[in-house]
Amino acid sequence: MGRGKIEIKRIENSSNRQVTYNKRRNGIIKKAKEITVLCDAKVSLIIIASSGKMVEYCSGTEETRKKILDKYHSQTGRRLWDAKHENLSNEVDRVKKDNDGMQIELRHLKGEDISSLNHVDLMALEEALENGLASIRDRMSKYVDAVRKNNIALEDEHKRLTYQLNKVMNIEENLREINYNSSNQIPFALRVQPNQPNLQDRM
Repeated sequence: MGRGKIEIKRIENSSNRQVTYNKRRNGIIKKAKEITVLCDAKVSLIIIASSGKMVEYCSGTEETRKKILDKYHSQTGRRLWDAKHENLSNEVDRVKKDNDGMQIELRHLKGEDISSLNHVDLMALEEALENGLASIRDRMSKYVDAVRKNNIALEDEHKRLTYQLNKVMNIEENLREINYNSSNQIPFALRVQPNQPNLQDRM
């Protein structure tokens, strides 16, 4: 018995829908690969699931995909992106090129891959290194000065706090002496008065 036809409509059950998507996605990619090999066709395939996950296949390199899109543009007269996006793509390429150049320059500054540099390039590299070294020395000098000034300020603050602490301790010591003398002083009324006669004799 042959397989019965199914109605082509959205599958409501999410689990069944995901299983069907996986099977048919793999089947489409398999057919794309087969037609590429069997018929020497140029195929570019992009599938985006409802979850947003993208799967792609191209029968060649990125350059092949670009040629396929250019062919599509020339035959249909429709552009898949406008001039704004094309300019953005050019800007991305420029930034990437600049980044590659900076990576090469960084390796040169580290002393790597300099065998291909000529005399003029080596002189420019030497000048750049000397300027960088001078800048580092200047920054180091400023840092050392800042540390020295901070240490002086800390020493002055330590001296000031020590002086205040000694002052407070001296005051406390004086107060203790005064309290000690006051507690040991004999009251005037109880002192022996040698110049007066014995009060008992008077009585």
